[in-house]
Amino acid sequence: MKFTEPALLLFSGGQDSSTCLFWAMENFSSVRVLCFDYGQRHSKEIDIARTIAKNAGVDFQLLDTSIIANLSANSLTSGYIEMDKEKPNDSTYPNTFVAGRNLLFLTFAAVIARSHGIRHIVTGVSEADYSGYPDCRDTFILSANTSINLAMDEHFKIHTPLMWKNKAQVWQMADELGVFDLIRYQTLTCYNGIVAEGCGKCPACELRNKGLSDYLSSKTDC
Repeated sequence: MKFTEPALLLFSGGQDSSTCLFWAMENFSSVRVLCFDYGQRHSKEIDIARTIAKNAGVDFQLLDTSIIANLSANSLTSGYIEMDKEKPNDSTYPNTFVAGRNLLFLTFAAVIARSHGIRHIVTGVSEADYSGYPDCRDTFILSANTSINLAMDEHFKIHTPLMWKNKAQVWQMADELGVFDLIRYQTLTCYNGIVAEGCGKCPACELRNKGLSDYLSSKTDC
């Protein structure tokens, strides 16, 4: 379904949000992207996001949310905490989980969207193929959407085009949007700040590269 209204996209310059950028450009009258400086391990992702947005011809805004890095201990905002190499058991979360991040991001995004007269918000979270983060679940997004609308007396609609897609399906989506090579070679998903295929060892790289392998294999089989 295409909309005649603009959208605001939460944007990091990674595989998922970059795929969502081009999906949003196909489905909304215009797109504005919002990038967060939240004290992440490397600032390169901000530079990548800015470049992709510029080349796509969309408005880019960077918001300082570095206070997030001071709220909890995790390996994404601290260079002193080594990332989990194995997936934790079902009762714990990986130490790459930044508690409250997506709730804060969506709240900030809604405030900024409101100031621009935008009611559609797009985010690239996925429940189908993720690292165990509770704030990537569909139930969280639905709840956050309701709470933000009540808090601001607005009618925002949060769109999650990747919610039920695994990484292979995200690669397929990028291919169908005509940006497969851009997503493959210009985006930054790696937790260690290495563009494209990344370090190949962190959880984000493992998900991304396995999805790519699965998608390329499926194309070969067809």
